This record gives sequence, structure tokens and C-alpha cells, in this order.
Amino acid sequence: MKSLRVLVVDDDPNVREIIRIYFEQNQIDMLEAQDGIEAVELTETMSPDLIVMDVMMPRMDGLEACREIHKKSDVPIIMLTAKGEEFDRVLGLELGADDYMTKPFSPRELVARIKAIFRRTQPKQQTQDLQIDDPNLVYEHAGLSIHLGRREVAIHGDKIRFRPKEFELLVHMAKSPGNVYTREQLLEQVWGYDYMGDARTVDVHVKKVREKLCSFGNECIQTIWGVGYKFEVDL
Repeated sequence: MKSLRVLVVDDDPNVREIIRIYFEQNQIDMLEAQDGIEAVELTETMSPDLIVMDVMMPRMDGLEACREIHKKSDVPIIMLTAKGEEFDRVLGLELGADDYMTKPFSPRELVARIKAIFRRTQPKQQTQDLQIDDPNLVYEHAGLSIHLGRREVAIHGDKIRFRPKEFELLVHMAKSPGNVYTREQLLEQVWGYDYMGDARTVDVHVKKVREKLCSFGNECIQTIWGVGYKFEVDL
């Protein structure tokens, strides 16, 4: 694994210092910002591999910074929140955060989550997760095309931008139309056995995939109440 460059965004210097100590022990290069505005600027100039972002900060909070960063970048983001409220966690995921932790948190667990996310976002690992035997393989369903090698999704030829985990979720379900998956199965099969989040992560990502496919004309990912989800297209 190559050396990681992680941007830590928190207005508390003590929190940043504790994280720095654990990063040094794990050979992780650390960039620092004390508010959302600095985070947006550093992301553009330094291109970190991952961002650890506090929610409550002056000038620009973490949720707004997450929104701004993901207008131009797909960099993974772990949100930190002292509130621990479900609204904050779900909103962060809807804005594109990949994971969240509630303060106070374990620095060791933070490092473990960072490494797990980084492993999943590497091109080689993505290829293994998606089981791409043929880089030219394309799944086509009544106007929807998914090109695995190019990681592209198009509806009637119009390309749609998907973030990495949204793409992997869509591919995993589209390659087996009609199969019903529980949230726990999707967490294990798409996010990986070492993912430490919860089932609401699946719900949020399904919602975002549905929104991006709304022009497809029908609800490709259907909710099976009391069970989970399935991909199905009316031909």
C-alpha cells in the first residue's frame, strides 16, 4: 500500500495533534485545516487521498465543505460529529461522506477505517470487487448501459456521473437482476467485511442511485419491504 496523504479538518488543535501522533505511527502523511474553507482550498491544491472532517466548525461547517468538495472531487470523506444524532449522520452520507464517527472516538479505530476505505478505493481492489474478467464487459438493460472497465453509466447514450461506491452498488445489483439483497448482504458484498458502518449507509446510497437513474423511466432498484432491495428492469 502506498503512503497515504490524509487531510484532517478540525478546529480543535488538540484533536489534530492526537490524530497526528497515530498517523505518524502508521506512516500516514497528514495535512491540516481548521475549518471548511481551508479544507476546500487544500483539497484543490494538495489532492489528499482521504479527508477526515469535523462537522461543527467556524466559517464553513463540515457538511457544507463536504458538499463543496464533492462538486469537483470524489475523494473519500470520514465525518466526525460530537452530536451523534441520526439526522447528522444520514445528512452527511447523503452529501457524499463515506463513513462517520462520533466523538469521542478511538484514534486506532479511525486509522483502521482509513486503511479500509483506502483499500476499497484502489483501482486494483475495485476491479477485484466488481469481478471484471473482461474490461470491455458492459451490462445493458433496456437503455441503461454500465461499462465496467471504464466505470461509466449511461442512459440512452447520456453519461451519468456516479461516485465509486454508488457505481459498485449499481453494478453488484445489475449483474443479477431479480435477486433480492438484504441490507446486511449489501454491506458485506459491496462495502466489504471490514466495513464498520450500519445499514442506513445502504439506504442512503440506494436513494442516490435512484435519483441519478430517475430519467430511466422506472424504478430500477425496488424496495422489498421487510427484506431489502432488488434490481429489476421492465423490458
